[in-house]
Amino acid sequence: MKDRLTDSLVTAIEHGRTGLDARMQALAGKLAYPETAYALPVAYAVTGIAVRDANGAREAYRQSGNNLLVACECLMAGEGGVASPYTGFIADAVLRRLGYTLVDGSVTGLGLLVGTPESPDAAAAICREMQEKYLLTFLAGGVVEALSGAGVRLGLDYRLVPLGPESAHGIHFADILARVAMMFGGVQPGDVHSLLGYAAERAKAFVIVFGGLTDEETAFVDALRVLGIPILSAGGGYEGGEWIGIAPAEAVRTGMDLRGIRVTVTAIPIPMACSPAFEGKSIRKEEMYVEFGGGRTPAFELLRMRPREEIDDGKVTVVGPDLDDVRTGSALPLAILVDVAGARMKADYEPVLERRIHTFINYGEGSWHVAQRDLIWVRLSKEAVAKGVRIRDIGTLLAHKLKAEFPDHIDAVQVTLVTDREQVERMLVEAREIYARRDERISGMKDEDVETFYSCTLCQTFAPNHVCVITPERPALCGAITWLDARVAHDIAPAGANQPIPKGEMVDALYGEFVGVNRFVKKASHGEVDRVSLYSMIENPMTACGCFECIAAIVPEVNGILVVSRDFAGETPLGMTFSTLAGTIGGGAQTPGFIGISKNYILSDRFLAAENGIMRVVWMPSSLKEELGDRLRERLAAQGVPDLFAKIADEVSAPTIEDLVLFLERVKHPALTMRSLI
Repeated sequence: MKDRLTDSLVTAIEHGRTGLDARMQALAGKLAYPETAYALPVAYAVTGIAVRDANGAREAYRQSGNNLLVACECLMAGEGGVASPYTGFIADAVLRRLGYTLVDGSVTGLGLLVGTPESPDAAAAICREMQEKYLLTFLAGGVVEALSGAGVRLGLDYRLVPLGPESAHGIHFADILARVAMMFGGVQPGDVHSLLGYAAERAKAFVIVFGGLTDEETAFVDALRVLGIPILSAGGGYEGGEWIGIAPAEAVRTGMDLRGIRVTVTAIPIPMACSPAFEGKSIRKEEMYVEFGGGRTPAFELLRMRPREEIDDGKVTVVGPDLDDVRTGSALPLAILVDVAGARMKADYEPVLERRIHTFINYGEGSWHVAQRDLIWVRLSKEAVAKGVRIRDIGTLLAHKLKAEFPDHIDAVQVTLVTDREQVERMLVEAREIYARRDERISGMKDEDVETFYSCTLCQTFAPNHVCVITPERPALCGAITWLDARVAHDIAPAGANQPIPKGEMVDALYGEFVGVNRFVKKASHGEVDRVSLYSMIENPMTACGCFECIAAIVPEVNGILVVSRDFAGETPLGMTFSTLAGTIGGGAQTPGFIGISKNYILSDRFLAAENGIMRVVWMPSSLKEELGDRLRERLAAQGVPDLFAKIADEVSAPTIEDLVLFLERVKHPALTMRSLI
């Protein structure tokens, strides 16, 4: 039977190849995917050809040795987009937002499900297991409709991404792998050897196949094997050769084993699922059973270190009404008090661990949390409450996750949840005093106040030569890690991605170059980077991985610097979008004149100080100006230039370089009279 199935599979692949080849010869017209700097990414990565039309597609197909992944991508680009609920091609900006999750442990691997399952419930069980195992899962073909019919919530927010109604839409899974290699891994377009090596070694991915594939779709799936991706056949008779026949219940475990994905999941005794897969979801007003804070009621969260004898480990207490006494749509006050004890726990860890409250509450399938401290906004969904979720379960979730994530530092934890308004308001006063004392410990800290900076090499999973240097005045370019965060992270995990960097002797104070930093970066970048200037974007700038929140780029025509944020989709006055700019600076390379940065770095005294810093900024999107808002105004006022805020152009006042020149001349921007950048 196995030999017959193998012969059948080979025949299907041969027929599929013939069909794809014929369609490639008949292909006509323009070809493009939206919002990407990588043209057709698979073809671009394999051949270096930026395909724009059918003739370019055929040339790329020929140069690739008639690679079926190239053919499938070109043909899919010629068919246009897909309608909701499908995503189709995923834009560069979305992929970059996913970047940090691919390296911080909240996504352990990638999966693709294609075909039509015989049992929607079995497919739903596979997806649930993939969510619980922290896998990011893409779906193509009849499996999408089957899952929707089984009541499974789909979308990027749930880490179950419906690419398209046909299994052939799974080509977008391949173009994601190609772009990850180019964005984060430093793989150059056309370097197929490096691409294949990167995919096999770093992209921990596998495919699960159900039945119902056409011959062309079968050929496409088989072609994924060249990327080192195992193919697991969970139905439909596709097995033999290098296709592994597997029972649906064993598919996820087998795929993880084959790709070396290891994850330990501890069940939490509450009536809703918990996983990083749910972290990006939202609970809309019409889906909400109850909310806390968000401006409607007082609410805050506070994590405190306490002596061990004062903590009843695992205890969760609710003070005030729980949901049995509350009507749908209600708003309650809330105090989340988390008390922890541990022999290795320190007061400095409190704010870092406190921020994990946000993450862990969002792990709940029916719980939602935004902001921090006394600005929090929490919701529980109607669906979760109908399944039995109560306020107490938030505490149980937090207690379990904190001990599971920080076992070496937290020996005991108890949680108190207060919904009585009078008590919340009284406790809020004390909480704000604690916040203020914490802020005083780190506010105003300068780079010269410390002898040690910290590294972050989390992104070396995808960008092997990138090293982020974090200082008190320069947070990580992803915006997720401050100097204090890195210091605490090193204390908690001494062998982890955040390592101490002794500054050593100063080489250049203006550029921010230090002997110790250069020594560390050269070693950590595997010899690829010799020197780094922490305060310059022109002289030996820091490398970038691809996770940066913003890009700063010089604008020679006006002797200034523009800053564009990841969430701005339009063109800058340079004639390039964020995605286009990002495609030139990622992958761990130094690119003088262009640099990846975090939003908060813009507000730092050290922000590109060697190039006159904020005084050089001539353009940024209006959304970024509004987000920085009062903080940027305060920064400018402190520098004695309160009117500079209005002199920074945006996409409305200066959409083109010509408009920018006229605008800056009209407002007399100081960059025009500064020393030349070039």
